[in-house]
Amino acid sequence: MHAPETLPRPRRRVPWERIGLAGLALAVAAVGVLLVAPDTTGPSESDVRVEVQALLDSWADAIRTDDRAALAEIIDTAVGPELLEAETRRAQALTGVPLAEFGYELGTESAADIPSEIVRRFGDDPVRALTVSLRYGIEGVDEVPTRKPVALLIVARSDGWKIASDRPLPGSVPATWRGPWDHGPLDMTTTATAGGTSLILAHPDTTDLVDDIADELPSAVDAVSEVWGTDWPERSLVLVTSSHDEFTDQVGTAHNGDEIAAVAISDAVDPEHDRASGQRIVFSPAASSRLSQEGLRAVLRHELAHIAARPQTVDGSPMWILEGYADYIGYRSDTGSAVTGADLRRIAPNLVGELTRNGAPSQIPTDDDFADPGRSRTAYETAWSLATFLAEEYGEDDLTSLYRTLADGPVSEAGQSDAFTATVGMSTADVVDRWGDWLTDRV
Repeated sequence: MHAPETLPRPRRRVPWERIGLAGLALAVAAVGVLLVAPDTTGPSESDVRVEVQALLDSWADAIRTDDRAALAEIIDTAVGPELLEAETRRAQALTGVPLAEFGYELGTESAADIPSEIVRRFGDDPVRALTVSLRYGIEGVDEVPTRKPVALLIVARSDGWKIASDRPLPGSVPATWRGPWDHGPLDMTTTATAGGTSLILAHPDTTDLVDDIADELPSAVDAVSEVWGTDWPERSLVLVTSSHDEFTDQVGTAHNGDEIAAVAISDAVDPEHDRASGQRIVFSPAASSRLSQEGLRAVLRHELAHIAARPQTVDGSPMWILEGYADYIGYRSDTGSAVTGADLRRIAPNLVGELTRNGAPSQIPTDDDFADPGRSRTAYETAWSLATFLAEEYGEDDLTSLYRTLADGPVSEAGQSDAFTATVGMSTADVVDRWGDWLTDRV
């Protein structure tokens, strides 16, 4: 079974990943320009903002069109060639990515002071620190563009403003977001799924895993729709990372790429239109060595279930239903056959060990169980078994209805019991008793 990942995503503009599956929250607001020192004899601040936005527009155009001459014109190399070299590689990597949008937005709020030792590197030329938003969208996948933070240092040379650095000032946040194109050449693989075309972006060293994902994606999308319904895009963008740093850049520091196979991420959620931006499934470098074919199938379906449900999933909802539901879809049999004792031992060995030692569970896993490294794996397995029991005993429609009810945010014990009563006609205590009997019968 794949290692745990976090999910909940807000319905009320609250971050998901905790990415945090937020919810790592990755959407940011752009902030703007800081004057190093006011100059009453120079251009007005509004004129400077126009010039800086023009610089950002030229930068975006040069990256998007792989225009190396234009990059050389707008990137300052007086302090070294590293930035120009990195931007040249980045532009080349992006040539195979079908971009619907790609641009930089300048905001209005001030940034932190620039340390004097950095200012001195540029002599008498004015230096400014900015944090802007990279706005980009992938053609055929992103209904709306997503936004990522980019820290910049720009300098006013005799022939205009230049980009001097894309690294944040010491001690400042946010850091510059790095996309998969910042980590080397990219290959793009397309595969037809029910909602159109799904994309896989990866580096040349991950060909075998990419081929396996492409083979599994169409049936994985269908498997999610059979349980959740078709009220989601039925397509996805999958990123396959090649290094620990790349994985961390995509999903944040809350997830260890050495311990988990994949994470579903997103940025902003639009509850009014049931839409989430920036949805991605990110595979870790460890995925190819950790996953069997069955494991890959389960992980892909699990993460796609998160993608489908995310616009209707609010931060703070009970983890057992969020993860148990996704795992139910992940391990659900294509033939619709009931779970056997052998299935339990294969999918939930830690739970079976607990049953053997201590008997049936006396309560539903808590969020604290998922957060505790010593109990999290058993919590995931236990949640899967409860979701599977509910689906077998009361039907997948009732399980999905329960998800939609409980995924609306934090819920009290009484509220959870009311949700059980409304969907399956029993209180939490009665559900736990029957679930315990179901487990004991199979083990």
